[in-house]
Amino acid sequence: MTAVYEQINAVFDQHPELFGGFKIELLRGDIVMTAGPDVVHNDIVETVQDQIPRASWRRLQTQDIAILEETSEPQPDLVVVERGAGPGSGRLMPSEVITLLVEVVSRSSIDRDYGMKRALYAAGKVPAYLIIDPFYAGCLLLTKPEGTGDDADYQEELRVPFGSPVPLDVLGIELETGEFGTLPKFKRHRHP
Repeated sequence: MTAVYEQINAVFDQHPELFGGFKIELLRGDIVMTAGPDVVHNDIVETVQDQIPRASWRRLQTQDIAILEETSEPQPDLVVVERGAGPGSGRLMPSEVITLLVEVVSRSSIDRDYGMKRALYAAGKVPAYLIIDPFYAGCLLLTKPEGTGDDADYQEELRVPFGSPVPLDVLGIELETGEFGTLPKFKRHRHP
């Protein structure tokens, strides 16, 4: 972690009103601030969280994660950890105890969610990474992480349109996507 990031986090912890709902992440040495999400985004995260059995899984929002050998502390939209695993307090959840990470795509996060975070989460050996895209009404489930650094990637991909269930074998459930809201498509530099 960089000294500047530590200082920003300290100010954020002491004076959250200064950041007006911004999310702050450290991604490969860069400090990234993004505005608060759309209601559609929050509704999707809530719908996913509600389907993951609380008795077996910790479903954590706004949880920073630590990835070994990376200058990164991303904050996914949802972090799923087996109940009883990982620390009981603190700001960072180690990637090695995480079972599933969920990102809901926004206009400002799309390239990071499909690109940099895909490599980061694979480098952290997170078994499953689910990208939910309300602009294209579909989910991308990534499993079997391999590699390190920029070369890390998931070896298996499953694309599922909204309305069809996503098999989350790592959690032992099928995620229903019929309630997921959508947002108008927009032109972007890269496509998923």
